[in-house]
Amino acid sequence: MAILECLDSSRRGLNISEVSRKLAIPKSSAHVLMVTLERLGYVRRAENGRDYCLGLKTYALGQRMAKLLSVSDLALPHMQRLAAETGLSSHLAVLDHDQAVFIQKAGANGLVQFDTYVGRRADLHCTALGKTILAFSPPESIRPILSKKVFSRYTPKTITSGDALSTELARVRRLGYAIDDEEEELGARCVAVPLIRQGCFVAALSLSGTVPQVPLGTVDTLLARLKQCAGSITAEDIPMPPLW
Repeated sequence: MAILECLDSSRRGLNISEVSRKLAIPKSSAHVLMVTLERLGYVRRAENGRDYCLGLKTYALGQRMAKLLSVSDLALPHMQRLAAETGLSSHLAVLDHDQAVFIQKAGANGLVQFDTYVGRRADLHCTALGKTILAFSPPESIRPILSKKVFSRYTPKTITSGDALSTELARVRRLGYAIDDEEEELGARCVAVPLIRQGCFVAALSLSGTVPQVPLGTVDTLLARLKQCAGSITAEDIPMPPLW
């Protein structure tokens, strides 16, 4: 990371000796690190063949974070209205490695408060947000996750096999929503839908509450509100997620 910051501060780029000198590390170490960064696409050689500059992959990292923050900011007022109207907490999440990460939250003004926060991570196989992410993300991004044979059990209702999860995801795609019926935590129930813009999956949007707050008979009503909220968010000028 120090090398990347060092290159970011140089207009023309730096050679191995300069990096070694500026960071006070052995030249051999600087060389090994630079070659690794080059192989991974985070740095590239300048035209003179000696100096190194930042690669496009570093640009992509910053762009992805900027886009996620933009989506979360645009979604917040819509999620706040949704939470106020339903009395339930609303969350927005995206895929990060093999988990869902919450990028926005709108809490409900009720007696029951969920211990959730922006930045919280959740497993994919046992949450409505996670199952929505798995069902609507590009296949190549979730293939390693679905290849697992066994998944962690949190409650007696948790899906723990790859075959059962594949069946569940097919249902989610067919119905257009996912539900977590006490699969991550007993006494909690959650419904989630995808945000789809220009045919691409952007994020998963949910409503969460206790089992008494979210009776199964009210799911259709909640889904109508969730889908309306999702439509309002995607109608905003949301930057599309990068393709690299």
